Order: sequence, then C-alpha cells, then structure tokens
Amino acid sequence: MPEILDVHLGDVLTLKKKHPCGGLQWEVVRVGMDIGIVCTTCSRRLTLIRSELRKRVKRISTPQS
Repeated sequence: MPEILDVHLGDVLTLKKKHPCGGLQWEVVRVGMDIGIVCTTCSRRLTLIRSELRKRVKRISTPQS
C-alpha cells in the first residue's frame, strides 16, 4: 500500500524538478483531497492530487514555531 503524504499548512516542499522561474521551493496553502501549493519565487499556484505530489516531492520542511 502506498505511503500517505503527511503535509500541513505552511510546510515548505522541495520538488525534484525546478519550476520555469528557477524556484525549487513551494509552500503548502491548501490541504484536503488534493494539495494546493504556491511557488515561493514567483507566487504561481498549483493544485495537485496527493499521489502526483508524492512522486514530485524531494523534501518536506516544517517551519519552526
């Protein structure tokens, strides 16, 4: 059974491939059946289903409280 991607609002994701703007980091802005992320470089928004995002994520960073 595939591993469930455990992300929370405010987490910063590092993806495997660069965005065309050159950014690698994305902030999680929506969590539900699908995940909403925003590029930290150019503010581009994407909505991906969990299984697709799991394939693209290299690292998950949780902000310090």
